[in-house]
Amino acid sequence: MGGSADAVVVGSGPNGLAAAVTLAAAGLQVLVIEGAATWGGGCRTEALTLPGFLHDVCAAVHPLVLASPFFRRFDLPGRGVRLLQPEVVFAHPLDGGRAAVVRRSVAATAAGLGPDGDAYLRLHRPLAQDGLTIADWVLSVRRRPPGRPLALARYGLNGVRSATTVAERFATEEARALFAGVAAHSARPLDTAPTAGIGLLLSALAHRVGWPVVAGGSGRLSQAMADAVVGAGGAVETGRWVRSLRELPKARALLLDVTPRGLLDLAGGRLPSRYRRRLERFRYGSGVCKVDFALAGPVPWTNEGCRRSGTLHLGGTLEEVAAAEAAVAAGRHPDRPYVLAVQPGVVDPDRAPSGQHTLWTYCHVPRGSGVDMTAPIEAQVERFAPGFRDLVLARARRTARDQERHNPNCVGGDIGAGLLDLRQTFFRPGLAWNPHRTPLRGVYLCSASTVPGPGVHGRCGELAALTALRDVFGLRGATSLEPVGGRPGPGTAPSDGPHA
Repeated sequence: MGGSADAVVVGSGPNGLAAAVTLAAAGLQVLVIEGAATWGGGCRTEALTLPGFLHDVCAAVHPLVLASPFFRRFDLPGRGVRLLQPEVVFAHPLDGGRAAVVRRSVAATAAGLGPDGDAYLRLHRPLAQDGLTIADWVLSVRRRPPGRPLALARYGLNGVRSATTVAERFATEEARALFAGVAAHSARPLDTAPTAGIGLLLSALAHRVGWPVVAGGSGRLSQAMADAVVGAGGAVETGRWVRSLRELPKARALLLDVTPRGLLDLAGGRLPSRYRRRLERFRYGSGVCKVDFALAGPVPWTNEGCRRSGTLHLGGTLEEVAAAEAAVAAGRHPDRPYVLAVQPGVVDPDRAPSGQHTLWTYCHVPRGSGVDMTAPIEAQVERFAPGFRDLVLARARRTARDQERHNPNCVGGDIGAGLLDLRQTFFRPGLAWNPHRTPLRGVYLCSASTVPGPGVHGRCGELAALTALRDVFGLRGATSLEPVGGRPGPGTAPSDGPHA
């Protein structure tokens, strides 16, 4: 790049790369600087256990990729990125070989819930139909009313409530546990708002677009974005930790894929006191302890539906899941944690040598915890899949403290880059008309600590980049993100409608 750039992006997670892609597509010279040895942040794939076993380092399942306006414009199929859909989207096993399973079809899912089938249909069918409308608004800065206010009203009336309140409409353990499991992605006590909204959004997307895994691993997403930046004349530099804004090369715009804590460190004393206090008040959420397994064969789930599921929520009944999440919020490590598990091998056998498999798991822990939760995680898997331990060939563990050591954006092991309470769901990193602007001229925050928040959707980066394009370069409107030379490729496009 000849030593000069129009814009510099610090951090190459999905949001940093999305910002770089957006700027490069507008014709700017872009430099991305990443501290780690490889780009991608939480969207990387590595052989963490044994040679030939590919594990996603953080993000593993991607409903928001198919729902994201950025990725719908970026054209993953045209870039050779394949998204693979498991037959069962997600499952929640219970003792005694029982399980509740979610399929792409709302009706088929409801049919498996017995006496709660009608209640499930009433709640989820309209949300599935409006899934992309809801996602478009959720993945925006939310400054304008939605184009279809009735669709948002249907979602919002329940979404601002707690998961335990919404689950009261179900009578069976299966349906109640199913909703608890998906709502617990919030990493919040289930009796707090807006845990219902997170569960309903993810459930709606399960029916609308599915929860796919990326063929070959989530790192293929980051690779496609990095390739787009380089293909447009930009550069991605790895292995360079930035400690201060003064270390950066001169550029008209700086976009920072860092948390508020990271911005405070980089800016030193340059930030006005009022804005600095706002960043200091930003709250971080629970940490995670993650364990990846190399397995001699598929997980022997007692329930057949679980064997075909890409994602599983392990924790037992609603009451058990709620108790585990409440314990974490109170600073305790639950004996029976809520465990999120992903088995990509059900649709992507190339993640492991022939006949063998990987299993991706994590549980929530108090922020900053150094406790290794491998034994409780294994116990929860063994509870619903007797004989699991006999298949384990190797393990790779990362405590919450390790998470931050590998990725400074995971403050205390918080992979969501900030607490998802009601206030910080809508105002990240604080109350502002444009959350991506900072008081420093030409400096923008583009991480998941800004609206619209966590998940692999790229919108925090895209929205920050669009702001910079308007403010600094006088450019308005989104440019084409499609690859040069047409749209061939083996990827799968988003579904054209929900599975009713």
